[in-house]
Amino acid sequence: MKALLITTESAEVLFHWTDQGFQHNIQEQYGTAQEEGQRLPAFEDSISTLFAPIIISCSSMVDRLGDSYTCFTTENNHIYVLHQFDECLYIAMNGDGEEEEEDLRRKIYVAKKMIEMLFGMVTLSGSLIRRELRPQDTEQRARLWKHLQSLLDTYKHLRENDQSFLVEAVERLIHPTLCEQCIEFLERRLVQQLNSSVERAGEDVQHAFILVHTKLLAFYSSRSASTLATSDLLALIIMAQNMYPSNTDQDENASEDVDSTSGSGPESFYTPQPSPTDSSSSQKQAREEATMFEFVDPDIHMAEDSLQTLDVPPPDPSTPRRVFLEVSHKEGLYPMMPHSMYCLPLWPGITLVLLTKIPTSAVAASVYMFLEAFAKLEKRLSEGQEGSSATRSQPTIHDIRSKLDKFIKALGPSDIQSVQLQNVWSEFKNRAFSRGGHGFNRDLIPWCKNMKTQLCGIYRQCFLIDSGPADVPRKLSPTLQERAQAMLQEKLIDWKDFLLVKSKRNITMVSYLEDFPGLIHFICVDRSTGQMIAPSLNVTERTTSELGKGPVAQFIKNKVWRLVSTTRRYLQKGYSTVTLRDGDFYFCYFLWFENETGYKLEAVEMPVLPDDSAPIGMLAWDYYRKLLRYYSKSHPGEVVKCYELLTVHLGVIPTDIILQHCRQLASKLWEPSRNPLL
Repeated sequence: MKALLITTESAEVLFHWTDQGFQHNIQEQYGTAQEEGQRLPAFEDSISTLFAPIIISCSSMVDRLGDSYTCFTTENNHIYVLHQFDECLYIAMNGDGEEEEEDLRRKIYVAKKMIEMLFGMVTLSGSLIRRELRPQDTEQRARLWKHLQSLLDTYKHLRENDQSFLVEAVERLIHPTLCEQCIEFLERRLVQQLNSSVERAGEDVQHAFILVHTKLLAFYSSRSASTLATSDLLALIIMAQNMYPSNTDQDENASEDVDSTSGSGPESFYTPQPSPTDSSSSQKQAREEATMFEFVDPDIHMAEDSLQTLDVPPPDPSTPRRVFLEVSHKEGLYPMMPHSMYCLPLWPGITLVLLTKIPTSAVAASVYMFLEAFAKLEKRLSEGQEGSSATRSQPTIHDIRSKLDKFIKALGPSDIQSVQLQNVWSEFKNRAFSRGGHGFNRDLIPWCKNMKTQLCGIYRQCFLIDSGPADVPRKLSPTLQERAQAMLQEKLIDWKDFLLVKSKRNITMVSYLEDFPGLIHFICVDRSTGQMIAPSLNVTERTTSELGKGPVAQFIKNKVWRLVSTTRRYLQKGYSTVTLRDGDFYFCYFLWFENETGYKLEAVEMPVLPDDSAPIGMLAWDYYRKLLRYYSKSHPGEVVKCYELLTVHLGVIPTDIILQHCRQLASKLWEPSRNPLL
């Protein structure tokens, strides 16, 4: 029995996600309480009534004590985790014992991350995000909630089945030759043609990458693009999987076909069939297969929810999704900058993703600069600093005064939102800068809040509302998208089946057993780049691997998942090394730092995090970026890298041999000759 709720202090439901067990419990609870002949309350009203005491209690504690609880367990062992983000209260609960406090807290932060990806800086305004999450139109609200629910379902499925989402790092397909060819193709042909076309409507392709299920085949960024953060890339993979979910049954059939064709087992090599001599026939075949893929149900593998009666049409590949990503410039870091995401299916399981910079993105950078200045001023005024001491932060309110005047003038008085911003800014200036005003004191705090709301309103109008003349194109033309699709299909047509099999057997333990006898499994993560490498874990009845078949492989998988959870708890308490014995198995975990030359740096005292801190990972909150920043303080001017290694050995192997294996494995995994693209 699981649920996730976003609500206001007045118990108004802004979003909810529930599983079948929770829905059944609600129906039983409120069904028996109804008198005969009366209708059952709406599901949303039932949730609001059920959680109202918790919400009111939390608000009362904040008002009277300035503090609140973050987690509690009821007598029937139901766990509740709460977190307040500005004016929105997130509540996650579990009643079946399948999730612990850390799992629920991670779910809350992932939900917040996905909302930020969809709404950007509008999330910084409590009043605006409430309206976005709970539109007045019930059909629009149902569609939005359905979409958010399916994103959380997709994340849940990936975290339970995919090692890359278990450790929150990106996994590349290990095939150096093909990867290099695809990167070169993206750079010199595909992106170059798209950015030089007159049909791009002013959009500029910044990033292009090819996904095989959740694994990265190739990634290219233009020279003018900022580095794509691992957090954003993982969230984009979730969105791509949500649009075009993996069909594991079909992949297993393809796997069996490849094995039978090659005449050997999992370790055999696969040689693609030659292309047809007629290039037009191959393009025709590619287009037919792409057309067939458009009819795949986008809700496959997704749990049913309370909005299951809503008929959601399959996604239109030619219609981009607006996403908000972190961008770093020489001026600084700018979160939640608007981009368009084009998710173009090549074949089932293989997808091309394009991220474009939109023509008006400079507006978002200006809005963030102004928001940051008003947020810093509000913070200083709230702390009791007044006068000149309140305006010392960078950028100061005096620095942005002329810039904001020019910004408002450039917007023009043609719409209500610009007029409202102009009026609030004029009143702010009268109070802060004029001789008859009050100056910089606590009376200015409400006007700082009002300015932030108006700026977020401008941001919303520019990037979330589909405004402008209908005859003016504002995206890559469908013809241009089809051309990109066809070009890449022609490039990969001979590799299609191989890639689908490779994604399930990216790395196997066979190649490591000779050098590391007794080693069962390992996961190695480069936290500086957000990439991981690990042998595949196939747990289905139809797939045999060196771990066994079905239940045996599932048993090992469960051990690995529990090991990751355990090591995170120790890492949170400041431990960078963990070794423990569990029955017939011996687990090891190491976190260490190196410089650019690969020299291991000395260990330092790790920071200890409170129990209610954000979950350790890279998706919802990049713990490792902060850890690297913390460690780099003692190594100024030096590039510091962070690595993690988790291993599972048979318990009969001597401890000194296990530790020797770990040292050798760590150095071997990142050898240039083995994995040049990692």
